[in-house]
Amino acid sequence: MSDRIRWVDATTVDDLWQGEILDLELEGEPVLLVHLLDGVIRAYQGVCPHQEVLLADGEWNEETNVLMCGGHHWEFDMSSGSGINPSGCRLYSYPVQTEGASIRVGIPQDGERHYNRCPGT
Repeated sequence: MSDRIRWVDATTVDDLWQGEILDLELEGEPVLLVHLLDGVIRAYQGVCPHQEVLLADGEWNEETNVLMCGGHHWEFDMSSGSGINPSGCRLYSYPVQTEGASIRVGIPQDGERHYNRCPGT
């Protein structure tokens, strides 16, 4: 990841409760915010690495931390961004910080689009 990161205000903890996901566009990039039940907040690429379907439109199970893409039912562990089905695929992860009630996401300033691609098997 680039050493140059721009911290962007994404939302507040009042607008993203534990167990919820939120689809955002930050600095022109689709980002998925996830507030896990243990209180941890993660940010990942907002589109599936298979065929770029919007991940927020998938099925989210906050109890197991599994998000299933609505396109072709690929599954991801939202606590780590790792692919479950298929395994070996990983979502791009953005750094997250909270300051008071604000949730901020770090967007690398390297001129790249930040997402992983994993063609179908």
